Amino acid sequence: MQNTPRRLARGVKGDSRMAAPLSLAAVASMSASRLFVLIPCAGSGSRAASAGPKQYHRIAGRPMVEHTLEAFRSLVGRFEGIALVVSPDDADVGIVLPRFPGAGEHLLRVGGATRAATVRNGLRALRNAGAGPHDWALVHDAARCLVTPTQIEALIAACEHDPVGGLLAHRLADTLKVASPAGRVVRTPTRADKWLAQTPQMFRIGMLLDALERAGDAVTDEASAIEAIGLAPLLVPGSAQNFKLTYPEDFALAEALLRSRRAAP
Repeated sequence: MQNTPRRLARGVKGDSRMAAPLSLAAVASMSASRLFVLIPCAGSGSRAASAGPKQYHRIAGRPMVEHTLEAFRSLVGRFEGIALVVSPDDADVGIVLPRFPGAGEHLLRVGGATRAATVRNGLRALRNAGAGPHDWALVHDAARCLVTPTQIEALIAACEHDPVGGLLAHRLADTLKVASPAGRVVRTPTRADKWLAQTPQMFRIGMLLDALERAGDAVTDEASAIEAIGLAPLLVPGSAQNFKLTYPEDFALAEALLRSRRAAP
């Protein structure tokens, strides 16, 4: 019987529930699958209140996106390709990243008006460049410049033989409130089953491209598109430090964390 991805609720890494056994052909296909990194980098960063796109803002002496790239570059030989997706009219990327693209790297000027459009266009460009539908894409926010190689490897280890794929995520620690239009608390939902979605998010290119084409531009991450076609991505525990730089105060915190890592023995 042909194996298909499960449509049941999925647990975190280590969940006792298991997927159906894979056929020998499916196992062979998985073992031959390559890994690609796709970094959407076409946003304007309006909430960051910075001059120019926030992904080019300098933090700890380097552009934010360069810190992001280095986390993946440090895993030498791990990826078939690392792609940065920018807007077609981006005039800054060549100045900010003068040595990009290097060997095995791709600068894709196909960014769209939304994150979903940028990722969708980037995946199509990877397919046109030779990536297969069964190869994996690790989609990562350019503004999550604090991700570590260890976290990336943990995601790959958890997902590379999974029938669906998954994402780094962090358990919600704070009490969550639901607000009324007037800004008053309506209710306090339980936080026991709540997670903060992070990136990278790792899915097979063909499956993800199909999901994004069906979902349209409203989805704000790749896992949401996969959920919309009835599949349940795997939650892989990440770190509170892998936050997305969004507001002005985030930059000072990221600067302090990056400098402390450099100072660590």
